[in-house]
Amino acid sequence: MRSRKNGCFMSDKILHIGDCDKFIPPYIEFVKENFDFSKHEFLLTDGMAKKNLIPDSNIRLLKNSKLGKLKHYLLVLIKMNRADKIILHNLFDLKIVFLLFFMPWLLKKCYWIMWGADLYVYQFGERNWKWKIKEFLRRPVIKRMGFFSTTVPGDFDLVKKIYGTNAKFIHNLMYPSHLSRNLDEIVCNQDKQGEVFVQVGNSADPSNNHFEVLEILSKLDLKHVKVFCPLSYGSEKHREEVIEYGNKLLGEKFIPITDFMSFTEYNSYMACIDIAIFNHNRQQAMGNTIGLLSLGKKVVMKSNVTPFEFFKDIGVKIYQLNDSALLTPISNNVQEENIGIMKKYFHIQRLYSNWEEIFNEK
Repeated sequence: MRSRKNGCFMSDKILHIGDCDKFIPPYIEFVKENFDFSKHEFLLTDGMAKKNLIPDSNIRLLKNSKLGKLKHYLLVLIKMNRADKIILHNLFDLKIVFLLFFMPWLLKKCYWIMWGADLYVYQFGERNWKWKIKEFLRRPVIKRMGFFSTTVPGDFDLVKKIYGTNAKFIHNLMYPSHLSRNLDEIVCNQDKQGEVFVQVGNSADPSNNHFEVLEILSKLDLKHVKVFCPLSYGSEKHREEVIEYGNKLLGEKFIPITDFMSFTEYNSYMACIDIAIFNHNRQQAMGNTIGLLSLGKKVVMKSNVTPFEFFKDIGVKIYQLNDSALLTPISNNVQEENIGIMKKYFHIQRLYSNWEEIFNEK
């Protein structure tokens, strides 16, 4: 079926554009299970989760060659003009920004699903000529974008402040990884023997500020503590530096995780964690944070990041790095309260209604 808009024939397709990151394959399956998948088309660039992508005629993955890239972005150009809605799963791809910059008529039907780092480029990007060109292209694109959607409302407040947009905001849990986990169904896969398991960061990205946390931990009593550090993706150089530094300061107490786990494996790993320390200067690691809080774990983060305010607003207890009882797990009462709030807020019905609102938005 085709509808007529502004004198042009438009398809009823909803076009999804992004890279095949770990969030995307489970999200595609979610769309298949809950919506009419024939109306959806995915144009994806390469990513860490491409091996988890189930082939489908509605899914196209960029072939990593010069010709493959040319065909991909030509197809993106054509499909964006034909689509009723354009769902941008992050805004990292400068080629997409470039196309939208020169085709501003597309922006009113664009929905930016904000991941975090794609917003904070304005703040943490290196101020060189490349950054200036990117921001020159990004600024009018972001300002004129029709819709913004993310889990943390504070990030949209930043968009309004920095880019001056008057776009509509649609609150959204975004992906299945942002759903509450059920502690009764997820079991720790390790024999802890009474030890306290601490997680530092969520990736090998320097934005985790690992070194500061490792220095703080090195000055505390770690007799019955093990420190786990997920480093399976991000900067290879930073990964090696963190491993070297962690071994130097913490010795056998430091356990780097360099192999990428499946969603199920990672849930079992998180069930073992008692305390997670996220030392980011921006919104990051929301999947980890939501998973850990819903499993009753103590989460530590900076008070000036948008997720801190968000969780505080919905009643979840979050801790800070200067906590005098940093290595003390949360009490049973706080644990039960946090789990209860997470179950009520981060549930599948909300995720469905969030996307239903986006897909049905006129």
